[in-house]
Order: sequence, then C-alpha cells, then structure tokens
Amino acid sequence: MELRGVPRSWRYGLLLGAYLLFLLLGAAVLVALEGPPEEALRRELRAARASLLTEHRACLSAPQLERLLERLVAAGSYGVSGLGNVSGDENWEFTSALFFTASVLTTTGYGHTVPLSDGGKIFCILYSLLGIPMTLLLLACLLQHLLPFVSYRPVLYIHTRWGFSLPHVALAHAAGLGLATLGLFILIPAVCFWALEDNWNFLESVYFCFISLSTIGLGDYVPKGSSQPPLHELYELSITCYLLVGLLAMILTLETAYKLREVRAFIRFFAPARDTPGEDDDQVEILGRDQFALDTVSGAPPPDMPMEKETT
Repeated sequence: MELRGVPRSWRYGLLLGAYLLFLLLGAAVLVALEGPPEEALRRELRAARASLLTEHRACLSAPQLERLLERLVAAGSYGVSGLGNVSGDENWEFTSALFFTASVLTTTGYGHTVPLSDGGKIFCILYSLLGIPMTLLLLACLLQHLLPFVSYRPVLYIHTRWGFSLPHVALAHAAGLGLATLGLFILIPAVCFWALEDNWNFLESVYFCFISLSTIGLGDYVPKGSSQPPLHELYELSITCYLLVGLLAMILTLETAYKLREVRAFIRFFAPARDTPGEDDDQVEILGRDQFALDTVSGAPPPDMPMEKETT
C-alpha cells in the first residue's frame, strides 16, 4: 500500500484534493439529474395555479391563494398535512413520539415531525444533549461485546479448522457480513415497505432503508402504514425497533470492514509517520495477538479489542 517517492506531507493534500473533487463531482451529477425534473415541476405548479385562478376568478384572488398556500406549507413543515382529514393525522400520540425520540437520539432526524411549542423545543435540546451521548455509549458497549462473536471468533474458527489464510478468511467474512446486512436490513425491509406503503415503489423503499440506517434521514419518505389505530401504533413501534437494531448492524459491519488489513493499510498511508520504528504494519491482522487466537479457540474470554501480534 505504501507508494514510494510520495512525501508523507503531500498525502494530506492528496486526500483533501480527492475529497473536494468527490464533492464537486457529486454536486455536478445531482445538478444534471435533478435540475430538469425540478424545472418541470415548477412549470406544472405555475400552470395549475394559473388555471385555478382563471377558473375561480370571481371568488378567489391571487393574494388569497398565496396566503392559503403559505399556511399549508408552514403546517407541512411541522408535519401537519393540509390534505384530507387532518384531524386523523396525529404526530404526537405515544408511538409517534417514541419514533421521533429514536430518530433524534440516533441522529437520523427525518424532519417530518418537529416540536410545535417553545417548551417542546427546549426539551428537545436538553434531551438530545443527554440522550445522544448515552446512545453513543450504549452502541460502543454493544459493539465491544458483539464484535468478538460476530467477527473475530468466526474468522478464527474457519482459519483454525480448515487452515485457510487468515487475511483471506477475514476479507471473505467481511464481504459475507456486508451481504447479510444488505439482505436482512435493506432488501427484506424494503420489500415489506413496498407492500405496506401504497405510494412507494421498490426503489423508494430501498432508498428509505438506506437513508435511515446511514442516519442521513432526509425525511422525504416517511412510512405511514395503516391508518387504523392498533395497526398504526404497532407499525410505528416496529419501525422504531428496526431503526435501532439496523443501526447496530450497520456499525458492526463497518467496524468489521475497518479491521481488515487492506483498509488499515490504506488509512496508514495518510497517517503521520511513527517516531520510533516498530514491526512492519503489514503484520497487523484483524484478529490480533497469538494469545487471543489460542484463548478464543479454546473458549476462554478474549481480551478487549486486541490489535497487534506480539513479537518474539
């Protein structure tokens, strides 16, 4: 992974330049893809507004229409719909509030429901200041306990049982774990949302699952499900559980990939030089010390997150 002839001080500039180029490329692609549909939508809305004013010119003026639209847009920003029976579209019954707190504490933040009162805004700030660090602490503790069972021990067992190369087993295991996470927490839930949400196609369902579990949470797609009270509450509770468990699965998968020798070598390429020479970084494995390997295979509890092999 080391590229000879490239000064280490230049690598930060190379990384920064590549990232800025990546940002510019993303913006250019989105402009090309989303610009024409947005302009077409604007033309349709202008035509619909003009047609409505023409048809009801006697009883509806342009200022009245503008005020109505402004109220509808303002209500929509607070998660209140102006379509149909708005009295049945409640955002702050218990399961909806639970879904909101889970989206806040996981930093997903869909934005479809926001506090209306000043007290609610103040509480949300204080609650997030305490709740987000608690969520990160909980995820870190769960990650520390689950990672040996999900990543280290299966790789060690295959390596010890069949004698396959440790780096190759680790790479295959990380790929398999990624595919399992994709299937269990993206594709299968997407099929469920596709079946339960009337206006979603499969691509939109996959998009919602990925946006949610990556904690981006744009809020352009929010599941509604059944309007019947018992089923609606159960649906929102299920989505809350899915969000929490899926986020943990994503973190486990990413952490497993981070421990790969190839990924760590790529990161070390941009890392500062070590003051004291040590063992060759290519000797660093996903599983760590030889003693950890012996303890894990024999069933003894492994030490906390070993990283490097001991040298003799």
